[in-house]
Amino acid sequence: MSEAQFLEAVKNSQGIIYKLVGLYANDAEERKDLYQEVLLQAWRSWSSFRGDAKFSTWLYRISLNTILTQKRKSSRIDYMESLEAVDRASSEQTQKREEVERLRKAIRTLPETDRALISMHLDGYENPEIAEVLGITVNHVAVKLHRCKQQLANLLKQ
Repeated sequence: MSEAQFLEAVKNSQGIIYKLVGLYANDAEERKDLYQEVLLQAWRSWSSFRGDAKFSTWLYRISLNTILTQKRKSSRIDYMESLEAVDRASSEQTQKREEVERLRKAIRTLPETDRALISMHLDGYENPEIAEVLGITVNHVAVKLHRCKQQLANLLKQ
């Protein structure tokens, strides 16, 4: 397993890292630091990647574990995020962006494990894959997913 293979695999799956970092980081600097830490940890673990799971599932697990570890180390969790400048060119685009931002903020209020679970679900991962990454049973994933959806629906109604 060469460095070139690693870089190609990460390049093809880097959206996973960006998405997770975006859910857990509070600002651009923290996102950059977390992204770099995830890459470092993935590189360190690359030699242990056996290919039993898809690379994207493996990278998701590395990313999530790295991010949660870093967040615990900093012991500073701030769920407020400044709003990005909104492009007023199209009211439809603006409304869609606002809805995405509301959903992102609602997801950020969930506990860390629930954020990971709903994030993986929204990315199209099946319950068995989510269970493997989070280290819980498939039934527990289904129950937690149902509760997360209810909680998000309630938050978005407000």
